[in-house]
Amino acid sequence: MRRPEPLTLDDGRVRLVPLALAHVPALEDAAADGQLWTLRVTSVPAPGETAAYVQAALDGQAAGHMLPFTVQDAATGRVLGSTRYHDIVPAVQRLEIGYTWYRASVQRSHVNTACKLLLLRHAFDDLGARLVGWRTDNYNVASQRAIERLGARRDGVLRHHALRRDGTVRDTVMYSLAAGEWPEVQAHLLYQLSRPRG
Repeated sequence: MRRPEPLTLDDGRVRLVPLALAHVPALEDAAADGQLWTLRVTSVPAPGETAAYVQAALDGQAAGHMLPFTVQDAATGRVLGSTRYHDIVPAVQRLEIGYTWYRASVQRSHVNTACKLLLLRHAFDDLGARLVGWRTDNYNVASQRAIERLGARRDGVLRHHALRRDGTVRDTVMYSLAAGEWPEVQAHLLYQLSRPRG
């Protein structure tokens, strides 16, 4: 698997651009749409913490185990949120998709499906990943359902696995998608994007 390098992914609906400190004000505006930092089970930065959040992601990129993106509306350039590849392990041809959040006004729209299609296509078709993983808080049922709608398989639960921002320790639900499953999942995601949304 090739190591992911910064690039822009665009399908005409959404655009994923390399995360940069210049995006901090727009990301703070996106997080304010729904006050997303108040959700106990997400990693959305609170007001005043976004620069540190972005810098930590860029440090992970420099270390080679992350590739973070800012999510934009492709037509307007409006910042919708953020996502990234993380836990990138070229030696076993695996990476994970996570740290994903979107302004409340675009949740349950085409945005997540379009972003995941771009990220999965790049991971499997361009980078040569053999497996893409996801992880989420055991209480983040909305995230679990979104991952399952993509066609990922639930692998299990890592108990007492990671700290939440409030200091409690969460169980982590793990999901994955193997390269052999990608063609069918890609067809499903394309179908989902082609359907009218009510």
